[in-house]
Amino acid sequence: MSIIDLWAERHIQESLHKGELSQLNGEGKPLHLEDDSLVPPELRAGYRLLKNSGYLPAELQQRKDALTLSHLLQGLSVDDPNYVNVSKQLSLLELKLRQAGVNTDFLQGEYSQAISTHMAQTDK
Repeated sequence: MSIIDLWAERHIQESLHKGELSQLNGEGKPLHLEDDSLVPPELRAGYRLLKNSGYLPAELQQRKDALTLSHLLQGLSVDDPNYVNVSKQLSLLELKLRQAGVNTDFLQGEYSQAISTHMAQTDK
């Protein structure tokens, strides 16, 4: 342990002995730690700061936008004038996500059914 770790540990033990750390919110409950094992160690602090500030990496923001467009598309009828535009935007986002190496299976549920329905109606 480094000198800072020893100093911090000593202060924690003193505070515990004085009872300063009792009656705190969440006492006795398990910690909900995020799994950041896939993030390189040198980037973890930066990612955590960005996340706590409300910012997302580009791929996650695109994923979030794709889900929003997918839900919007589900609520539109095929005859709606915005349907084609939203469908194109979603296809473009899906392509960008695939190029970034992000799995897009989360979009294939009802979205693929909507496309199949649309394609079947345009074939008639």
